[in-house]
Amino acid sequence: MASKAIQIEVPGPDGQTRSVRLSSPDRVMWPATADEQPVTKEDLARYVVAVGERLLPRLADRPVTLQRFPEGIEGEEFYSKNPPRGVPDFARTTMCTYPSGRRHPQLVIDEVATAVWAVQMSTVTFHPWPVRTGDNDNPDELRIDLDPQPGTGFAEAVEAATTLREVMGEAGLTPYVKTSGNRGLHVFAPIEPAHEFLAVRHAVIAIARELERRLPDLVTTAWWKEQRGARIFADFNQACRDRTLASAYSPRPLPGAPVSMPIAWRDLGDTAPRDWTLRTIPQALGTVADPWADLDEHAAPIDVALQWWDRDVQERGLGELNFPPDYPKMAGEPPRVQPSRARPAQE
Repeated sequence: MASKAIQIEVPGPDGQTRSVRLSSPDRVMWPATADEQPVTKEDLARYVVAVGERLLPRLADRPVTLQRFPEGIEGEEFYSKNPPRGVPDFARTTMCTYPSGRRHPQLVIDEVATAVWAVQMSTVTFHPWPVRTGDNDNPDELRIDLDPQPGTGFAEAVEAATTLREVMGEAGLTPYVKTSGNRGLHVFAPIEPAHEFLAVRHAVIAIARELERRLPDLVTTAWWKEQRGARIFADFNQACRDRTLASAYSPRPLPGAPVSMPIAWRDLGDTAPRDWTLRTIPQALGTVADPWADLDEHAAPIDVALQWWDRDVQERGLGELNFPPDYPKMAGEPPRVQPSRARPAQE
């Protein structure tokens, strides 16, 4: 029998309190592990409230895609881009344009209560766009996903991120790092919203190529998995329109309920991604400062990275890289066939 619904009290604006209904609070969202009890829907909602002051700045005033698991992380998974039915009266939406050219609204999470309501809709991971609602076409964050390939792991991602920090600093950017919640790292930099997605993607590609040149045995920008080897993939396609990374402080749908945790650069070499979970983070908030607290204060232009892109095109003959497979064929894009399959047709 399903557990009875409960009300979660959440601080709201102007000192008021919101009451959010949570049905099936005992539903298991993460199954038990050898070391931990299962994590329930109520546990998830109370985590969101506990970290709300840190989570909200990473979500507020942005379109947010919801990664939902109605029966817990071992069941069906889907991404809600259209707002789910029953959006609270105090929540709002914003209109977004997708690669296909179609448009529809997405949820905006300006209050912790809206995030708790998203948990009621079985949301596990929050995926904010890198734009503000006042301008949904020009990103205000540059994001790079350092994705360990087979044969590499978190230690290699840390090494790559350390050099990436230097590269981004040379481009005039202020980078911030967080765990992905799995084996990788996400590096963000606030930018001036002066360019549309394609230009920001080109800036990311230029930065990733510079990182690859400095660490050729450790980092790759190869889109095809068969070409990556045991290296860290600098995923430039996370800079595309309608591509998102998990929010800072957002849980991930993996065993043990890990969280994508912001890390101070000085502490990066001493952390382990599974140190940071839905259970451990609320206890740590009183002793661990938010290393992303000032992120929004350091927006910078991407002019230097775009100069690197132009240099690579004009002087090195490097150009566009592959887009995600659901994108329409883009100008200058390489063939959409993996190299091992393309060779016989060329012989």
